[in-house]
Amino acid sequence: MWYQLLADGVMLLHLGFVLFVVFGGFLVLRCPKIVWFHLPAATWGATVEFTGWICPLTPLEVWLRLKGGDSGYGADFIEQYVLPVLYPIGLTHDVQVALGSFVVAANVGVYCWLWRCRFKELSALRAALKKK
Repeated sequence: MWYQLLADGVMLLHLGFVLFVVFGGFLVLRCPKIVWFHLPAATWGATVEFTGWICPLTPLEVWLRLKGGDSGYGADFIEQYVLPVLYPIGLTHDVQVALGSFVVAANVGVYCWLWRCRFKELSALRAALKKK
């Protein structure tokens, strides 16, 4: 029982990490300090996708499930609805590269927009200081 709960927790952590990698740039717009967590996470996520590596959370989750007596994924809510998001059917290396490219492009777009907004703010501040 405990192993299954831990495995579900690892899977939810994994899902949260994936969502942070994909959408964390938008959080940076609200709280710029998050950039120091998001950039390494996005870099790791893209690297895993581009290289075809397996995230260390995946074998940990499988090990916990096996220790809990599960031979595979069951049919509880988390396994039924969250697992297919993390491990879709037909996930090939080409699909992983496409996903990695999407993550990089989306985050580059957000960071460029953020950079442009910050640059405008700094320019306005400099102009206001020159007037004084």
